[in-house]
Amino acid sequence: MPDVVMPRLSDSMEEGTIIKWLKASGDDVQRGEELVEIETDKANMVYEADASGTLEIVAEEGATLPIGETIATLGDGSAPAAKAEAPKAAAAEAKDAPAEAPAASGATATAEPAPTSPAPAGDGANGNGNGRVKASPVARRLAEELGVDLGALEGSGPNGRIVKADVEGAAKGAPAAASAAPAAAAESAAPAPAAAEKPAKEIPGPVVSGEAGIGKGETTTVELTRTQQVIARRMAESKATIPDYTVTTEVDMEAAVSLREQMKAAATETLRAPSFNDMVVKAAGLALREHPKANGAYKDGKWELYGRVNIGIAVATDDALIVPTIFDVDRKALGEISRDARALAARVRAGKITPPELSGATFTVSNLGMFGTTEFTAVITAGQAGILSVGALRDEPVVKNGQVVPGKRMSITIAADHRIINGAEAAQFLARIRELLETPFSLAF
Repeated sequence: MPDVVMPRLSDSMEEGTIIKWLKASGDDVQRGEELVEIETDKANMVYEADASGTLEIVAEEGATLPIGETIATLGDGSAPAAKAEAPKAAAAEAKDAPAEAPAASGATATAEPAPTSPAPAGDGANGNGNGRVKASPVARRLAEELGVDLGALEGSGPNGRIVKADVEGAAKGAPAAASAAPAAAAESAAPAPAAAEKPAKEIPGPVVSGEAGIGKGETTTVELTRTQQVIARRMAESKATIPDYTVTTEVDMEAAVSLREQMKAAATETLRAPSFNDMVVKAAGLALREHPKANGAYKDGKWELYGRVNIGIAVATDDALIVPTIFDVDRKALGEISRDARALAARVRAGKITPPELSGATFTVSNLGMFGTTEFTAVITAGQAGILSVGALRDEPVVKNGQVVPGKRMSITIAADHRIINGAEAAQFLARIRELLETPFSLAF
């Protein structure tokens, strides 16, 4: 019976969270069919079955597991059904046995029950025969946090497996019973202090609790998605480990604006005019080819210089920032870059981006100009020498031939890793991008 394990869906993925099973236990699955939707460190992706068989789900929705951990099995169609009968039979025997004993002795439901002892952790319907309770990783962690005894629960998952909902139900449904014995012991050991009845009266000043802080009002705690957790960790690591600095320059965009107007006039429904960001990506690609250290990274006391020029473009979604990759930017025409960028952004927002499209970037371009941001500094992605931040195209008065006239200006900023690019090199790299944008005809090739 082959195992279905948590797959590696990106080059930096360490673990994944099961968002939704697209098949149910007992379903026949064919190789290549969409099986499960998984949240990775970069995006939500659908994983296809790499074998055929009858599905038995091991890890339920919401479970987070490391790469290589079993999430399901694919049987031949008979084994899963046979395995399922044993737990059901055991559960039936366990359920019927207590009912037969009182009947034999003439006891009624109100009679004093015979003394019992807690069942061992693997003896119930949720045991797996080796003394270990059958429970999902999420259910185990939650049970430990809430103080719920897994051995006392009957699982509602596949083959009696205890899932998150079972633990939550036990925690909500019987808090008094779970704490009755400790409470009784505490009462017999020492009387409760009278001051504990209404402590608020004895402590003047504002009350601080988990729901309200001083002057902050009600506080809501929001759990991060797996993607958000990884982004937060990596951004913190980048700022903590990379000695970065920034260089900014102003670009005269008059010629670029004029060129794009001509392209828009010649555009069709299928052949759209490139955006200003497409022009920036193309200019950055050509400049990276001429400045190979900018197309590299510092790693373990050495420089890594990459042979391909692949630029990641930051795409904002509702809850994260995803960076798909345009490959071989220096070799592609401007129109091809434009089509690639639009297609990648559409797939990111539709949740259909694939692992290869999120890997392999050697440099990144981030543009906030559409929000009116004039200038900003982005955080360097690990494994890259720098990141280019693009501000809004704006109208400004400029001086030409001694006259103040309207002008088009745009700020671009590079955040660079000083371990591989020094200030002069970053300034030269940025100047080359500016030169290419100010003579945009060179970008058409």
